[in-house]
Amino acid sequence: MTLSLVHCHPATGTVATITATGGVAVGGYVHHCWRGIGACVTQGRFTNPWYSARVLDALRDGATAKQALDVAVSQDSDAALRQCLVMDAHGRSSVHSGSENIAEVEAVCFPGVAAVGNMLQSRDVVKVLAERFLSVSTTNSGAAIKRSEAPRYPNHHDQHLLANLIDALDAALDTGGDKRGTRSAALRIESFQQAPIDLRVDWSEDVVAALRLLAGQFMSDDFQAFWRQLPLR
Repeated sequence: MTLSLVHCHPATGTVATITATGGVAVGGYVHHCWRGIGACVTQGRFTNPWYSARVLDALRDGATAKQALDVAVSQDSDAALRQCLVMDAHGRSSVHSGSENIAEVEAVCFPGVAAVGNMLQSRDVVKVLAERFLSVSTTNSGAAIKRSEAPRYPNHHDQHLLANLIDALDAALDTGGDKRGTRSAALRIESFQQAPIDLRVDWSEDVVAALRLLAGQFMSDDFQAFWRQLPLR
């Protein structure tokens, strides 16, 4: 299994990703995000780590999420083995799930929030990941989940984004994560208001607990005093 969520906040340019899998070091291969530009997760039966460079180039040139994804897929002779989710700065998303991925395979897309997964114990895992993120992050979660309104975020959204991403992953894995067991996870947040956040658990028997431990260390007074002095560009 590889399970991922992407989030773009068009009003602020903040972009975030979180991903988890049954193998080692998922953060080095799967998720990519760029503030004010968009995000990409490239996974599947065999990940193609070069999708992200092609997607970034296309998004920078003004492509939509669908156009950027089409560029990456069209240059891959083994696209049937891939699963890729792209989101642009406007929160529009596009998904490719190749025919040779291992079931269960699923994707759920809302404006500014989308999740994908493969080799899942249940398709509900992806649904729970996206809906839990909306539930803890938005001020109109009920309407956003029903798709009757676009998601709305509080003014302090970025301050709680780290915890909200982990909470969403926790809920999804409780629904049934990797058939092999979930062993690595990673998240990244890029914003114009603060330095990047990049946390990775390369191997653990309890990836959510390990992520929460890392997040606690990141939020400690000593590290925050250092992190807040980092330049924004």
